[in-house]
Amino acid sequence: MAFELTDSNFKEKVMDHEGIAVVDFWAEWCGPCRMIGPHIEEMAKEYDGKALIAKVNVDSNPEISYKYGVRSIPTVLYLKNGEVVDKQVGATSKKVLSDKLDAILA
Repeated sequence: MAFELTDSNFKEKVMDHEGIAVVDFWAEWCGPCRMIGPHIEEMAKEYDGKALIAKVNVDSNPEISYKYGVRSIPTVLYLKNGEVVDKQVGATSKKVLSDKLDAILA
């Protein structure tokens, strides 16, 4: 299952994390978010030990959403050693999400 991030644990788990983190910014009421949610959960299992796959509920965690300028959801950020290296805005296929992560891991 994807790791649940909050405003209070984001720095420790992502900013200070050495390695790759994929963070899905979502909300319960967001239809497109519910479309990619299963992709994120599958990736959490498939990339276990290779990358941190996590989710941020924008309604519960406005600080971190604001910090990264998340205005549209779903937004998926790809971070390497705490720095954003890629992002995906809007619903997309699991292949697109995985391909971006594979390119960063390569």
